[in-house]
Amino acid sequence: MPTRPAPTERQRRLGAELRRMRLSAGRTTEYAAGLLGLDRTKVSNMESGARATSPERIRILASNYDCADEPYIDALAAMADVRKRGWWQQFKGSLPQGLLDVAELEWFASRLRTYQTVHVPGLLQLGEYARAIFASALPPLPKSEVELRVVQRLRRQQLLDRDQPEPVDYVAYVHEWALRMQFGGRRVTREQLMHLCEASERDNVEVRVLPVEAGAFPGAGHAVLYAEGPVPQLDTVHLDSAHGGEFTHSDAQLGKYRAHMDWWHTHTLKPLDSRDFIFSIARQL
Repeated sequence: MPTRPAPTERQRRLGAELRRMRLSAGRTTEYAAGLLGLDRTKVSNMESGARATSPERIRILASNYDCADEPYIDALAAMADVRKRGWWQQFKGSLPQGLLDVAELEWFASRLRTYQTVHVPGLLQLGEYARAIFASALPPLPKSEVELRVVQRLRRQQLLDRDQPEPVDYVAYVHEWALRMQFGGRRVTREQLMHLCEASERDNVEVRVLPVEAGAFPGAGHAVLYAEGPVPQLDTVHLDSAHGGEFTHSDAQLGKYRAHMDWWHTHTLKPLDSRDFIFSIARQL
């Protein structure tokens, strides 16, 4: 298998998990290479995500690393079993890889939770609203790239009502000021808020608002996406800020952002109250 010049975040994560499993077992790359009949460089590339592996090889490694966590092993094997291209790959070379990595992360998540402090969550945005956000970037994006980003953002939303696999459960915590920011003007914002109310009526979508009266809150300054994997060890956090996105999955960081999400859940309005709150803001526009 040839090496990948630019592995995706999901490919890097699989490699990182294989390295973590090996180190936990106290084994060397030479040991892994001997098991698989490869040279050490190929094992190192596999653990960096630069080289593909197979479900069979993952099971060989797990067995010899004395890993008995079957759900975890099955999840890793599924990550290696790539039989078709994801829809997001049609944008490869046209949009930054980070945007594609987020779409892939969302697609394979078992549950998504996010908190947003500046704008409505991306998976619940209308086209005009998303266009206004992308058009406000500095330095300005070419119009063609703005439109590509809008198309890709709307395509991401298909996971909320897809047939196979089943629709993902989505919990969106939104600060009141994010509802009041008028991206695209009063009309666009009003339509966006009404759409948010409608989306919150789906069985798999929960929207909860944090009023300004709640005061200080954790995570101020950036948006956070917490993607739950098929097993807790494969949860991932994506941090979105003005300088770009960042993926993190260390145990300490996962624990930190689980606590963040729990805080938001405790301090936000309940879903029905949140819907009424959003509607009241929309009526003011």
